[in-house]
Amino acid sequence: MVRIVVDAMGSDDFPKPDVEGAVMAAREYGVEIILVGDESIIKPVLNAQNTSGLSIRIVNAPETLTMEDKGENLVLKARNKDAKNSMAVGIDLVKSGEADAFVSAGNTGAGMVTALFRLGRIRGVDRPALAPIFPTATGTCVVLDIGANPDCKPENLLQFGILGSIYAEKVRGVKNPKVGLVSNGEEEGKGNELVKGATPLFKASNLNYFGNVEGKEVIGGKVDVAVTDGFTGNVMLKTSEAVAKLITDKIREIIKNGNILTKIGGLLVKPALGAIKKLLDPGEQGAAPMLGVNGLVFIGHGRSDAFAMKNAVRVAKHAVDVKVLDAMKSAIEESLKK
Repeated sequence: MVRIVVDAMGSDDFPKPDVEGAVMAAREYGVEIILVGDESIIKPVLNAQNTSGLSIRIVNAPETLTMEDKGENLVLKARNKDAKNSMAVGIDLVKSGEADAFVSAGNTGAGMVTALFRLGRIRGVDRPALAPIFPTATGTCVVLDIGANPDCKPENLLQFGILGSIYAEKVRGVKNPKVGLVSNGEEEGKGNELVKGATPLFKASNLNYFGNVEGKEVIGGKVDVAVTDGFTGNVMLKTSEAVAKLITDKIREIIKNGNILTKIGGLLVKPALGAIKKLLDPGEQGAAPMLGVNGLVFIGHGRSDAFAMKNAVRVAKHAVDVKVLDAMKSAIEESLKK
């Protein structure tokens, strides 16, 4: 049975969505769930659920990392071997082999720093990256990095490409995924110094390198993996989420305030709008993997509900099942021989 640690103190509304989503996942996916966090807060929520026949237990972690934990304070809490916060305790369970993956909807920066100090990097990886799944015109695209590394070197982008390609192939089921470099123009030679410096590295690699891609090509589904620095990737992510929300909100507003024909039309297109909402909902993917750390760590939105947490566990379980960590280690090892 796959064992998934769920940070019950992660989401904005913890522990209710975290616990409820974990219970749903245990029932639907047949996984063992280890809830980490303040037991006195978690237990009443868990006791209110129907857990008959499910493998769920609590590991007490009385402290919590928040958005206020930054800089040196965060580093101290992340690396302290006796740390009692839910992220440290949960990630230690993965490190010790007591669990197969860790899932949290908590502070992304805290998750990255804690995973780095407690799990370390895959041998040969310089910088891990956060890699969410973007919806596209033809399916999905793995985009990395989206915030963990604002400043990068060309070599970092190449490793992101390798890690993202393995993830797309193993977890997303894409054969020989096409990898593109995010730039301000499709033509080779366009882009900043980082993109220009990375281009020859990608061309000399074993990746199925597509070339430069603009934002519209990423959303258009031209590539399966889009590689960029964390600054650009974070802007892409937040802009795309804001545009998606604006469109859906405006459609609802127009229908609500329209005449009788508009309202009737709204009822007729309601199934289609529901499908679009599902496509754009980050909760469908649940959480993004932290690729490059020596363990399986997944970070979701702070506003995750129970549905999103359930899906985060699903994604983590699938990554365990297909042995994506072993595949990434092998791919990085091979790249170091060149």
